[in-house]
Amino acid sequence: MEIVGPAILLATIRFGEGDVVATLFTEADGVFRGLARGGQSRGHAATWQTGNLLNVRWIARLEEQLGSVMGEMLHPSAALAMADPIALAVLSAACAVTEGALPERQPYATIFRGLLHVIAHCEVEGASALPELVRWEAGLLRELGYGLDLSRCAVTGSTEHLAYVSPKTGRAVSATAAGPWKERLLKLPLFLMCDTDGDMLAWADGLRLTGHFLARDVFGLRHRPLPGARVMLAERVGGK
Repeated sequence: MEIVGPAILLATIRFGEGDVVATLFTEADGVFRGLARGGQSRGHAATWQTGNLLNVRWIARLEEQLGSVMGEMLHPSAALAMADPIALAVLSAACAVTEGALPERQPYATIFRGLLHVIAHCEVEGASALPELVRWEAGLLRELGYGLDLSRCAVTGSTEHLAYVSPKTGRAVSATAAGPWKERLLKLPLFLMCDTDGDMLAWADGLRLTGHFLARDVFGLRHRPLPGARVMLAERVGGK
């Protein structure tokens, strides 16, 4: 059994004195794990950093085995994001969500390509990556069968002045229809509806929105909490 090709490194766990167990994500084969021998060594540690794009070769006798993986750097995303704390936080959060949300060995090409897009924005500026992360998370929810319905108001059927989302149904609600219940609803940031980047308040609302449904419908059903890196990012953005 062999997997060869470009992969995003989602996480590593130290194994023994010098090796790491790497969690990788490829477009064709989805999420899988492998033992990277010498991954903790001075010569290889920079390669096995979360968010890097690697060219990997994974080998095992049987598909269900951990297998061994070798990797060569294609793009040092982790190092490029290191200078911007927000960029690094977005990169860590996106990789943690991917690792925890996706079942192993199932291809999710749209999610993979979207994650590459988020990573590319992390290298430009952390702030520009925030709306892209929220859009990507909304897409991930959709790919996993928990998509938000932001097309029209759940109460009136109107497509205008959509401002909130029901935390129960994931359907949009207009500002008029929200009425006295608006405090119980999640805010719908404008950048999810049109081609605009928004601001820090909108990004915080977006992270709160997708985070709610990720925690309930994806991680909650797998009896897992929302990843710590994702929680810390939302707290950091919300506190600005």
